[in-house]
Amino acid sequence: MATSDKNAAVAEITEKLRDSNAAVVTSYIGLTVAQLKELRRSLGENAQYRVVKNTLTKIAAQEAGISVLDEHLSGSTAVAFVTGDPVEAAKGLRDFAKENPALVIKGGVLDGKGLSADEIKKLADLESREVLLAKLAGAMKGKQSQAAALFQALPSKFVRTAEALRAKQAEQGGAE
Repeated sequence: MATSDKNAAVAEITEKLRDSNAAVVTSYIGLTVAQLKELRRSLGENAQYRVVKNTLTKIAAQEAGISVLDEHLSGSTAVAFVTGDPVEAAKGLRDFAKENPALVIKGGVLDGKGLSADEIKKLADLESREVLLAKLAGAMKGKQSQAAALFQALPSKFVRTAEALRAKQAEQGGAE
């Protein structure tokens, strides 16, 4: 590979690392071209899966300010660059790795923090961002409904108490 090609490859990988909010390093040895194509589809629209050269990726990671990937860059390496929801990409990788044991998740980075293979699998167990936001909205709506019911109950309870007090006073006034 000519030096200009290497410089262009490093610049491209650096840009992908900077633009991504997550990157997952994998070993793909033993996967066919058809399986790699299937893997790329399973990652969704917000992730790109790319076979990379370890040395060039190490240089690109240093230029991007990410040092935690170095330990994972050995052997046959491919990186999933995630620009959207990292949970969706992690689920795609985990599920594909279950069906195809040749894919090995080595580790990665999420918002500048290093992740082990186990942490990526735990990330895959999370629900998607949209589901979590929907649950939060539902919980907030439920609390608002409880507060509204509480505030509505106070005046009606006051009216019932006042009516009971008036009826009691009427009874006592009539008994005298």
